[in-house]
Amino acid sequence: MEFAKLSAPSLKDLFVQQLQGMILSGALPVGTQLPPERVLAEQMQVSRTVVNSGLAELSGQGFLEVRPRQGTCVADYRRRGNLSTLIAIMQYKGGALGKEEIRSILEVRRALEHLAAERAILYASDQALDLLGEHLERMAAASTPGEAAEAAFAFQHELALVGGNSIVPLIYYSFKPPVIALWVRFCNLYGIPALVRNTQTLYALLRARDAQGASRWIDTYLEQAISGGQQIYQPH
Repeated sequence: MEFAKLSAPSLKDLFVQQLQGMILSGALPVGTQLPPERVLAEQMQVSRTVVNSGLAELSGQGFLEVRPRQGTCVADYRRRGNLSTLIAIMQYKGGALGKEEIRSILEVRRALEHLAAERAILYASDQALDLLGEHLERMAAASTPGEAAEAAFAFQHELALVGGNSIVPLIYYSFKPPVIALWVRFCNLYGIPALVRNTQTLYALLRARDAQGASRWIDTYLEQAISGGQQIYQPH
């Protein structure tokens, strides 16, 4: 048996995590002007190098806006954010997202899956669809939620690929971290077999070239995750 190496967060990581938490909790509202780097370094008892690199990372994540000769302020991350912002929100308080965030992620998934399924039914060969079946078998054989989530993502990514649109797989792959996190949560709440059954139903409709049935099923199981019997958000 092998064990993974343990490593503690760096001071920069701790600095970034603390400010992310203060911003996401509302302790630092949008528009708040941060103290100069020197003052932050003194108050948080870290070097200015840590502060400077941490502020740069937070700016890249859309949480801060650095204004020349004016200093650094808290940005409206909902307007300026990117995938890194989404991942930070996913990890905040152990991933305890609210319904609004979950719904937003699933609505993007629904749009992508509709397009991927439609194109796969129209353009994918039977041999290409066989590859989806292999990922489904991996999912059914998974022993942990993490393994099942990885297999589910591989299924959906392959579905995007076999449709022949060169952009959809790239967009879908960019959402891998939050999508994996939601599938892990789903498996923890309802079990791996529930994820397998949902995917098996979609796979059967794809093999039958039933575009309308696949579209209805995508809407059905994603709506179940939002507000039905298999909700994956955690009420606050």
